[in-house]
Amino acid sequence: MSGLLAVLEQRPNAEGKPEWNRMSFETLAAAQQLAREMNTTVGAALLGEGIGALAGELASRQLGKVYAVEHDLLRDYTPDAYTAALQQLVDHVKPSLVLFPHTYQVRDFLPKLATALDRVAVSDVVAHRVENGAPVFVRQLFQGKVNADVRFAAGEPNFASLQAGAYRADQVADGSAAVEGFAPQIDAGRVRTRPLELFRESQRAVDLSAAEIIVSVGRGIKEAENIPLVQKLADALGAELAASRPICDAGWLPMERQVGSSGQTVAPKLYLAVGISGAIQHLVGMKGSRTVVAINKDANAPIFEIADYGIVGDLFQVVPALTAAVQKAKS
Repeated sequence: MSGLLAVLEQRPNAEGKPEWNRMSFETLAAAQQLAREMNTTVGAALLGEGIGALAGELASRQLGKVYAVEHDLLRDYTPDAYTAALQQLVDHVKPSLVLFPHTYQVRDFLPKLATALDRVAVSDVVAHRVENGAPVFVRQLFQGKVNADVRFAAGEPNFASLQAGAYRADQVADGSAAVEGFAPQIDAGRVRTRPLELFRESQRAVDLSAAEIIVSVGRGIKEAENIPLVQKLADALGAELAASRPICDAGWLPMERQVGSSGQTVAPKLYLAVGISGAIQHLVGMKGSRTVVAINKDANAPIFEIADYGIVGDLFQVVPALTAAVQKAKS
């Protein structure tokens, strides 16, 4: 194989059974799209132990092949074991480009893997295009104020990790693929990390990831006493109320309603951003939304760059008028 390889992430759940990281299928969608644009093939790989069911799920996707990389030292994540296994897999598959979800786990081992192969890794990719048959990846710098184009100058394979929400998981194409087992040779003596019990978050009272409509409020609301203005719009739409980090940091809404890199990642059918400028930390959490509507008085706010519909105006005038229009349409 000389095409693309998407390395997907799983981890044991509370019962010890492997389950997907939800960013994995975003990476798979990106890999399929790139393969089409580059007129090449794409395969998928996952690492672990007892991953047959997940590999079988991948076999129903449009892929050249699925690689089930299994070893008892891959049951619990360690950077040494993952790097050793992936080095051998890359040597076996010989892809030109390897894509990963930009998870905490990938951030931990990808630099080690790229260095071991004397290659570079482009991290936190938010978009791409293909020029002259080669990928050009886009990264954001200075908190999203600057977009940088990155091209690979070194030899293959190249590596890149994709930011959460940059690609839509629901765009993964179905098909059929063969599953190939791959058993790496891993020396237990060279695995220096001893995994402890995984950190698990307490159950959230609000699961924004399941909401079909979200109305999210930012610091344009000015003060906590104005939050009910946006709550009325959310109620009229039958939506969940969410917020950017400054609102939750100030205690105006509970932290479980925060959307962003340090909050929840959401992908509703409709995301209405009220008074949110669009800092990269917030965009990370909501870029997978199908339709984005933004209300902001600053016509140059970054949120308008990703919005499907934008209203430039004073939210204190726009929101009540929009709420009244929704209520009238429903009556």
